[in-house]
Amino acid sequence: MRLSSLVWRIPLLAALLALTLLLALRLGAVQLTSVQVIQAVLGEGDPTYINILHELRLPRAFQAALVGAALALSGTTYQALLRNPLAEPYVLGVSSGAAFGAVVSVVGGLSMRYIWALPTAAFAGALIAMFLVFRIAYSVGQRLDTRVLLLAGVVVGSFLVACIWLLLTFADDQSVRTAIYWMMGSHSGASWRSVSVLAATVLPGFLVLLWLARSLNLLAIGESTAAYLGAEVERVKWVAFATATLLTAVSVAMSGTIGFVGLVVPHALRLLWGGDNQGLLPTAALAGAVFLVAADTAARTVAGANELPIGVVTALVGVPCFVWLLRRPSSQRVL
Repeated sequence: MRLSSLVWRIPLLAALLALTLLLALRLGAVQLTSVQVIQAVLGEGDPTYINILHELRLPRAFQAALVGAALALSGTTYQALLRNPLAEPYVLGVSSGAAFGAVVSVVGGLSMRYIWALPTAAFAGALIAMFLVFRIAYSVGQRLDTRVLLLAGVVVGSFLVACIWLLLTFADDQSVRTAIYWMMGSHSGASWRSVSVLAATVLPGFLVLLWLARSLNLLAIGESTAAYLGAEVERVKWVAFATATLLTAVSVAMSGTIGFVGLVVPHALRLLWGGDNQGLLPTAALAGAVFLVAADTAARTVAGANELPIGVVTALVGVPCFVWLLRRPSSQRVL
């Protein structure tokens, strides 16, 4: 990846993200102008507008941006490791595993007592899901068939969703309502605390994956070739998988299950600018933030007083893209 090629891509996506964030802050039940938004952010002007911006729209917009970046980074990483553009947290069952862990934490009452209980449980659930997916895939044959891996992800995800509903059968009404939040995805519960937890996870995770970008490029050629060229293949795979799973788990813990962000964003960028992970990872993070902020803004505005689940909006985009990818003859290649 040439540095000159990123000189205009990253500023372009950063400007697009700034514009999308501005629209997210302007639009809602109370319409604001750009001047009113800027004044409210600075703590000036109408106190009502200041309260709306600082307590509702700003944390929600930042949370959507961080979750979008995390899911796009996770999808990019899974696709690079598995050399398959169809791989992403939702399809691989990782999101369902994280949701299962989060629901266990909610039903068990741990999330009310410990601030880190919910993201920790979500991470554990995501790891369990990944273990089950790989165990099923490896049981079919000694070589890891990506088609089997994707099917295993669908099966494990469906199984964990069934486990969630089984738990909720014996849960109280509050736990059921909270679980439905995880299943459908929403940023309505965004707060500065959740934004800080996401930032403390997403930013270091991004740096780790960026550090592994060259090794991920080598793995795309083949594991034996990557090892010959100096990559520590097993360490790279485990660190990358763990980091991507952590990003997914924290995203689900804060915003619920939101599918297809990790599928649509990396693939669109790969079609536009190629598959070099040294450039793909930072642009995917920015584009994922843009995509989810725009989707969240649409979810809370297009239906008037009724807010759509954000997972519905992302699925309306992601499902046709997924079907199109399945029909492509080259769907088994990433680079």
